[in-house]
Amino acid sequence: MIEDEQPLTGGNVSAGVVRIGDTVRRPAGPWTPAVHALLSHLHDAGFRAAPRPLGIDEQGREVLTYVPGTTVWPDHFALMDGLDSVERVARLVRDFHDAVQGFTPPPDARWQVLIPPDACEIIAHHDLAPWNLVAGDDGAWAFIDWDTAAPGSRLWDLAYACQSFIPLSADPAWRRADAAVRLGVFADAYGLDERQRRELVPLLGRRARAMHDFLRAQAAAGRQPWVTLWGQGHGDTWRGNAEYIEDRQELWARALLGGGGSG
Repeated sequence: MIEDEQPLTGGNVSAGVVRIGDTVRRPAGPWTPAVHALLSHLHDAGFRAAPRPLGIDEQGREVLTYVPGTTVWPDHFALMDGLDSVERVARLVRDFHDAVQGFTPPPDARWQVLIPPDACEIIAHHDLAPWNLVAGDDGAWAFIDWDTAAPGSRLWDLAYACQSFIPLSADPAWRRADAAVRLGVFADAYGLDERQRRELVPLLGRRARAMHDFLRAQAAAGRQPWVTLWGQGHGDTWRGNAEYIEDRQELWARALLGGGGSG
């Protein structure tokens, strides 16, 4: 290991990720050129809440700018307690979606598609979650870990973000009595129209169940790190979340379409 390399931990897939000075080095893959094109476009479009790509190093690793700050999950999730934080992250997601709208992928783009999306209207992040949100030392927020960016839809990205930032969780340690209120605030801050709100309701449970099904299939096929994650109970967590969300679909509909709600 180079003396100045500092391993970066956190998240579920961080093997081989290191910091060197003001850069991050990550294992590259066939998708890396397309992801770098995406990140360059976002920067050129004025979206600063993402690292900038700096090429490939002599070891074949991708090089990105290091985003200084604190990863929100799990130790700093209290940063998301206030409704103002829910509004802020929703606006950040909207800013990303608006900035990526004008992106034309390279003709030879290859993406790392883990879970087939509901539609392919934009290049979505697919993992907009507290474990990929850095609260910067300068007060700015930024999303990291773009390696699973791929075709998807705004609502597919939003369904995942709502689950993780509100959160919509079956775990008593994370479940919130004001989840429906927070969901409504998120939708308002993002600027969802009525059609989008109606379409989002069933996607909330479908997106959570897709995570469970993906982990189950990958574990059955013996693929890492999914075998380890399945053994640690991540599949049970996503199944529980899916059931929790599906059982309260009318509550989410009232929160998004009027009538309020709690639970």
